[in-house]
Amino acid sequence: MEVTREDVLRCARLAYLSLREEEIEPMRVAMERMLSHAASLDELPLDSIEPMLTGLAHPLPRREDEPRDTFNQAQALANAPKQDRGMFVVPKVL
Repeated sequence: MEVTREDVLRCARLAYLSLREEEIEPMRVAMERMLSHAASLDELPLDSIEPMLTGLAHPLPRREDEPRDTFNQAQALANAPKQDRGMFVVPKVL
């Protein structure tokens, strides 16, 4: 499948990416290769393959949902690398 420079710029804009001029052509080539590979999957002989409804051959074992003892605050924080006033201390994300 042919990918144009405009396709790359449109995808970048939709993904809120800013591409430098020297990044556009390598990205175009990479996108073209990915789409060509995906298109090649259409050639596989899958007529005799039964569709799967789930990725698991057998359902997962289930346990009864019964109340049981849980950790108290001290036990929950026992292995925490950092804690402060009874809470986990983690790096800021935003």
